[in-house]
Amino acid sequence: MKTIDLFRLIFSNLSRRKARVALTAIGVVIGTAAVVILVSLAIGLQRNANEQLYGIGDLRQIQVYPTFGGGEGGPFPVPGGAPAETKLLTISALDEIRSVLGVVKIIPRDYMMANAVLRFKQMEGYSNVIAIGTDDLSELGLEPRQGDAQLQRGTIVIGPMVANNFYNPRLRPGQEPPPPPDLYGQTIQFIFIKWDSEGKEIRKSAMFKVVGVLKETRGESDWSIFMRLDEAKAYNEWAMGRRINYNKDGYSQVVVIVDNAENALNISKQITEMGFQAYTPQSYLQGINNFYMILQVIFGGVGAIALLVAAIGIANTMTMAILERTREIGLMKAIGATNRDVLAIFLGEAAGIGFVGGLGGVVIGWLAGQGLNVVAIVYLAGQTAQQGGMPPSVAVYTPLWLPLFALAFSTLIGFISGLYPALRAATMVPVLALKYE
Repeated sequence: MKTIDLFRLIFSNLSRRKARVALTAIGVVIGTAAVVILVSLAIGLQRNANEQLYGIGDLRQIQVYPTFGGGEGGPFPVPGGAPAETKLLTISALDEIRSVLGVVKIIPRDYMMANAVLRFKQMEGYSNVIAIGTDDLSELGLEPRQGDAQLQRGTIVIGPMVANNFYNPRLRPGQEPPPPPDLYGQTIQFIFIKWDSEGKEIRKSAMFKVVGVLKETRGESDWSIFMRLDEAKAYNEWAMGRRINYNKDGYSQVVVIVDNAENALNISKQITEMGFQAYTPQSYLQGINNFYMILQVIFGGVGAIALLVAAIGIANTMTMAILERTREIGLMKAIGATNRDVLAIFLGEAAGIGFVGGLGGVVIGWLAGQGLNVVAIVYLAGQTAQQGGMPPSVAVYTPLWLPLFALAFSTLIGFISGLYPALRAATMVPVLALKYE
């Protein structure tokens, strides 16, 4: 039998019993729609979580800290109870990390050891000061909102929230506080403070020009001031009363930038095996993705149960069809139809029911997902606006592969459901089938 003739015969047989086929296909529609909408919901939640958490940092960055041994039970004990080995981020240690395959750049960073009071015109302020060992903050994934992210001697780049930390100390009670100042292009006076052994306060003043204001990241950089490492080192030496030797003392932290975010976890593990402490945002993201992957499997399994119930309906429908068409089967075999031809006809009809139900389920599932998407985004946008968070860009997301997979799976379910009835029809004896009443 030609393929075109087979499809025509299958379509003709299904068309003869439209009501029965429609009722049987409804079960497949429900199951397929459940698979599409539930898996789409899990994927949408995963995408939304990734978007919300992407701001925790550049996924190509690894934050590396020294390890300070404290003996057994010390601050950083290793598994097994053995005392942790002290590993400082000296220049030679940086060379060791730099030799790891995939490491693109290493940027040292430090903190200001001296207390610093900021002054701008009549206002005073405070902020976290980060000393960074690069002239271009864009290497850390930071982009300027105003000016640029280039650090030169005597200049600083500030986060967008730094201006909110300025206030007027001479403000009288009841007076309305002034708005945050526009610091871009302005010069800020830094007053560094330390105390000697007798408790006497010692001050040192320096002027820095603000050459850039960073875009908001909802992270540490929003409230920080970035300064060149060599300049901050001089003020730290003044505050500590001794010279800082990075070959001996090491850096307090370094940022390791890798070539690809997918390699961050592996490289972080290698750095940890060297004895340092390493952290990468990719570890959080991987944990979240693993959770939502399990959620997709669970949601898909719930929909698959509905499809299995529908499969029983298809098997029942095909069994009844064979009983009703026994004489027809005998006649087909009598005029030359082979067992293979009969098998193909009934398997095709069962798969056709699965395909029709799957097609309807895909359409209904996609439309329901879009409707749920609109309602959820409107609701969540209102909630996040009240809490000051970022509104979600998607709540239910249906990738192209999901409808195709659901359609193929429903067709396969129909095919498998019709396997036993089709085999029963194919193995009928023509004479007995013709005599069947």
